[in-house]
Amino acid sequence: MGSPSRRKGKRRGRAPMSEINVTPLVDVMLVLLIIFMVTAPLLNAGVPVDLPDSNAKPLDQTPEQVTISITPDGAVYLDQVPVDPGLLGQRLAALPRGADGKPPLVTLRADKALEYGTVMAVMGELNHAGFNAISLVTNSSVSAP
Repeated sequence: MGSPSRRKGKRRGRAPMSEINVTPLVDVMLVLLIIFMVTAPLLNAGVPVDLPDSNAKPLDQTPEQVTISITPDGAVYLDQVPVDPGLLGQRLAALPRGADGKPPLVTLRADKALEYGTVMAVMGELNHAGFNAISLVTNSSVSAP
């Protein structure tokens, strides 16, 4: 008599679980989303350049921006694409202008080991192409020399 009641109790106690718990998946995906949101703005510069230090305030990031980088060996990059020194003016003139006809904002990233004349030659090409507002990129530092 005791054996049939035991069988019924075992059947009612544990039923197989057929639902998937998605809470851990959502938690992991939210953490990954936060990680990518934090690291994405830091991946802005692609050409390795040792920037000089400065105490200047940072500029606002604008979407219409052109980055020119000059490496320690004097190679010039226009938005991470290498440019021959003689073709920089032509490449700058071919850049699209804004709706009001203004050129995009230019940021110049030059290695601190470069000679002054090399940087001035690139800035002269920028000025000749009609880019009069040039932002120089530096490392922010509390105690600049």
